[in-house]
Amino acid sequence: MDNFTFYSPTYFVFGKGTETQVGAYVKNYGGHKVLIHYGGGSVIRSGLLDRVKASLDEAGIAHVELGGVKPNPRSGLIREGIELARKEGVDFLLPIGGGSVIDSAKAIALGVPYDGDFWDWYSGKGTVTVALPVGAIVTIAASGSEGSTDSVVTLETKDGTYKRCADGDILRPKFAIMNPELMMSLPPYQTASGITDIMSHCIERYFTHTKEVELTDRLLEAILLTMIKEGKRVMKDPESYDARANIMWAAMIAQNNSTGVGRAQDWGTHHMENELSTSYGCSHGAGLAILTASWMRYALAHEGPDRFVQYATRVWGCQMNFEHPEVTANEGIDATEAFFKSIGMPTSISEIGGKAEDIPGLAKNMFYGAPNHGNFVKLTQEIAQEIYRMAL
Repeated sequence: MDNFTFYSPTYFVFGKGTETQVGAYVKNYGGHKVLIHYGGGSVIRSGLLDRVKASLDEAGIAHVELGGVKPNPRSGLIREGIELARKEGVDFLLPIGGGSVIDSAKAIALGVPYDGDFWDWYSGKGTVTVALPVGAIVTIAASGSEGSTDSVVTLETKDGTYKRCADGDILRPKFAIMNPELMMSLPPYQTASGITDIMSHCIERYFTHTKEVELTDRLLEAILLTMIKEGKRVMKDPESYDARANIMWAAMIAQNNSTGVGRAQDWGTHHMENELSTSYGCSHGAGLAILTASWMRYALAHEGPDRFVQYATRVWGCQMNFEHPEVTANEGIDATEAFFKSIGMPTSISEIGGKAEDIPGLAKNMFYGAPNHGNFVKLTQEIAQEIYRMAL
């Protein structure tokens, strides 16, 4: 196990009806005027926005609103949010939604106190040290942004769009309100996308060359096994509170990095996926479902079977073939791909409209301003193109 530091200060408020307590938590963390940030009309139609505003009013917290966040949140709305927050004297960000909304709010929180362009933090020009505080009301279990240091957003330019990540402990939300009931009305595709994203966060950490990481191996395996069980259950019974609760907490645990400390992590599949969701408008989870098995097959061929055999036997219950361990390894990869298909996820680029001639451009954009990708497999543009072709 490698040396590490770990700091996770977020206060989690989990369970039924907890969104009505938000005013007290904003007040407790020093907020006086809140920017409520959200996506589409579901927050309004469900009455959630009204419940949140009533709680803020009861606590004496002023508030303004900015809706319109889309999947793969865009720089245009973020800049609008920064301008609005400055104009209104906002001192606290309150996203209501999933990862896209929370990540957009984090970007606004970075931009308000900063003299330069908020994108500086996403292009690696410095370490994030100052931001407005953020609290979150989670409505989608997927990204784990409610407990993580990350924010992934998309820059719109005349030359193209670029999806990049900023990272820093200051971006962890002060609190996260997590009511599994708020996810019961999600469409099956969105639920499945979230399940895939959670599993991918585990896979990105699981495949490592770091030795003697048995504890975090077992934690990751536990999350993956839980997702397989509860994923099947929630697809059959979308209103199962217990399934939703386990999935919601798994999303946070999978991404707050308690499962990733002391080990090298990969993240090549995530970086490759950023180009799929940017280019074709698919959900992040769908893009990950498309790429994961192809990345695994490439990694197996070039890095050996040991990790894949452990993954196959511990997570999928595959029988060990001692004479030909690569057979067991491939069975685990096939089981992963079959599970994604079973919950309605695409598993090829062609299913989302991609073509072979797109692949060089996908790889080129991936490396634009971001030269380093992957760890278990060190990606180059040529390797990325090969994996994209395998996934076509």
